Amino acid sequence: MVVDGCPPRIELTEADIQPDLDRRRPGQSKIVTPRKEADRVQILSGTFEGRTLGTPISLWVKDEDMRPETYSEMATKFRPSHADYTYAAKYGIRNWQGGGRTSARETIGRVAAGALAKKILRQTHGVEILAYVKQVQNLAAEVDREKVQSGEIEANIVRCPDSGAAEKMVELIGKMRAEGNSVGGVIEAVIRRVPVGWGEPVFDRLEADLAKAMLSLPASKGFEIGSGFAGTLLTGLEHNDPFRSEGGKVYTTKNDSGGIQGGISNGETIYFRVAFKPVATVMHEQDTVDEKFENTTLKGRGRHDPCVLPRAVPMVEAMAALVLVDHALRHKAQCG
Repeated sequence: MVVDGCPPRIELTEADIQPDLDRRRPGQSKIVTPRKEADRVQILSGTFEGRTLGTPISLWVKDEDMRPETYSEMATKFRPSHADYTYAAKYGIRNWQGGGRTSARETIGRVAAGALAKKILRQTHGVEILAYVKQVQNLAAEVDREKVQSGEIEANIVRCPDSGAAEKMVELIGKMRAEGNSVGGVIEAVIRRVPVGWGEPVFDRLEADLAKAMLSLPASKGFEIGSGFAGTLLTGLEHNDPFRSEGGKVYTTKNDSGGIQGGISNGETIYFRVAFKPVATVMHEQDTVDEKFENTTLKGRGRHDPCVLPRAVPMVEAMAALVLVDHALRHKAQCG
């Protein structure tokens, strides 16, 4: 993978990147895929004596536990709700061995680049990005987004800071795995201490770029920021965030806007939610068609997550960081 556009003189070693890759890697708990990958990162170029050069940064992570034979039946049959059919229809060729651009393995690059982006944001602006599992199917957590800390999120294998809800979520995901089924849910992200002024007023609105980034993640199906769809139930008087000033600093007395107004950050906490569908691969016979468009059936095989949410938490953080660091650099270039 290659990270381009990184400023020079940023201290960077593998130790800055590896912790987030460890949070993303398969085989880390009983509720994720049992595939065993160390996902150890190596920096091949773009740094010198532990600092970035301002040139493209090349990173390498090796695949070690591939089992392409598991996918042999998929060579001629399209998996329901996967990208098999659409890729074949678009390109006339596809990699059916469980890899390629439709594999969640591609998110390694996102998380690695995001770790670097998070470090830049933290060091230069004090920005903190946290994501956590807010909901698994109909099990919702109670979380104070202004107070939640990383330690609470990482205290359990589902990455939910509400310990009571987390226990039920782990139980549900385990039940889905035992039944050969899968389940989806919602990840919430909280971004603190973003300065006023990041973003653009029209096509590159900050929330629009965040939405595009999140909806580019595998299995994502929805995005909402601030009050989101619930805001449609309020009146304008109820939804507006009143301004106040104290010590020369402008703030809002509540935050239904989610920290962004007019496409530009307003200095309040940015928060949003991303919906993820149930994993498409289930261990049950399902109707499908083959490459000759003949009706047939197919049963899922291989090692798959019964729920993507625990491993998607660092992915959401990474994509948020990449969007924000780009806007931070753009703001500096335009406004100083």
